[in-house]
Amino acid sequence: MRRSNVALRLQPSLLGEARRLAGQEGVALNQLINVAVAEKLSALRTDEYFRERAARADIKKAKQILKRAGKGKPPLPGDEK
Repeated sequence: MRRSNVALRLQPSLLGEARRLAGQEGVALNQLINVAVAEKLSALRTDEYFRERAARADIKKAKQILKRAGKGKPPLPGDEK
């Protein structure tokens, strides 16, 4: 794995909170920051994925599919919840 050094400027309150949380989790501050960045990237990629999917959506076809959903099948106990 290739490693890179990046100068990171955090507000003192953020840095203090990150250090405290890293200590509670029993991980190095660097590891906590790596995980936090990975989680944020994953969330952004997920958002991008769903935006791309929505842009390709065929609303008319989706409504037709939804109209057919459940036809001929009576509600089961618990469906009302």
